[in-house]
Amino acid sequence: QVQVVESGGGLVQAGGSLTLSCTASGSTFDDYIMGWFRQAPGKEREGVSCISWIGRNTYYADSVKGRFTISRDNRKNTVYLQMNSLKPEDTAMYYCAAALALTTDWGTPPASADFHYWGQGTQVTVSS
Repeated sequence: QVQVVESGGGLVQAGGSLTLSCTASGSTFDDYIMGWFRQAPGKEREGVSCISWIGRNTYYADSVKGRFTISRDNRKNTVYLQMNSLKPEDTAMYYCAAALALTTDWGTPPASADFHYWGQGTQVTVSS
């Protein structure tokens, strides 16, 4: 069993930056692909970014490419999402999740069903 806990959300003005952190415990961290998803009210959950076991592969949704950066520190059992140039449309609940493997290619959106362990979420609100 893996416990996933996110932190770092908050309120920021458009153009600002936030860094989300996610710590996983209860198992060997580098056994897991880590992903960030988000869900805004009335919208479907969206895969934002993923990173492979030692960080060799990453995925970014088109909507965040060039603005968000995912990274991981396996010594600290932590994955980060650096979010720059934030836009009001980035407003959502952000979830961190862990998967042993993906059924999708790294160039395509991840499948939520591949991620068996999820955090409670951290709210990101971007004001215009």
